[in-house]
Amino acid sequence: MAWRSSGTSNEELVENLWRNKLITNPLAKSAFLKVDRAHYAPSSPYEDSPQPIGYNATISAPHMHANAVETLLPFLLPKVEEGHQSAEGVKKVIGKAGRPRRVLDIGSGSGYLTHVLAELVGDTGVVVGLEHIPELKELGERNMSKSKEGRELLESGRVRFRVGDGRKGWSEPSPTDAQPGVGGPADANAPSKQEEGGWDAIHVGAAAAELHDELVQQLRSPGRMFIPVEDEDRWEQYIWTVDKDEQGNVKKEKLYGVRYVPLTDAPKRR
Repeated sequence: MAWRSSGTSNEELVENLWRNKLITNPLAKSAFLKVDRAHYAPSSPYEDSPQPIGYNATISAPHMHANAVETLLPFLLPKVEEGHQSAEGVKKVIGKAGRPRRVLDIGSGSGYLTHVLAELVGDTGVVVGLEHIPELKELGERNMSKSKEGRELLESGRVRFRVGDGRKGWSEPSPTDAQPGVGGPADANAPSKQEEGGWDAIHVGAAAAELHDELVQQLRSPGRMFIPVEDEDRWEQYIWTVDKDEQGNVKKEKLYGVRYVPLTDAPKRR
């Protein structure tokens, strides 16, 4: 089904994904329509297939990005009401009312999914794209700077690209007086909702050797992680979701088989 979703423009690609039910939520569809994949994929941007971006990295196929977004969507949309809150195509928005969304995109690569995520988290949300290769961090910034919307997200600090070991998550203090610190262990007892730490949603775009405990610790209560993990024999990889509920209880679910590049150390410099 995926190959039938390719198009000749961003709009045609997204409409084909929608028609083939690879995108099923209207809010997710709108976010993908706002982000032109041609700014992020160096060749054949409207094919529903992965594309190399250099440094042994790829931009994933659009249908994989669509599945990741829809899996995380209840934890991405702003939670503005106490109690039950729904949204278009989403039965329940999950989170703490009034707490700005914080999202970590590990292995951000081209920056494409980082931008799509930022279109969903609201004006107070922050999305951090984390890369272990400095050149890919810079690539994400350059790609996002190709559009007016992308430049505004970068200049406001609502999107930030950083270099670090994704297996350890991410934490940073406030970079400016106008921008909040983000990440680190989740702390519901912080003095303000802006500084509670942790992440509502974590997307991992490379296959981990295990479900790293530091990432689970950085999930907020409630929060969700979408992560490909190698099987014990190292031959197979599967998407897992890791959910943390409001009481801090963790539930792990194995979903389906995939093939991702590994989540590893940065290559040694010569």
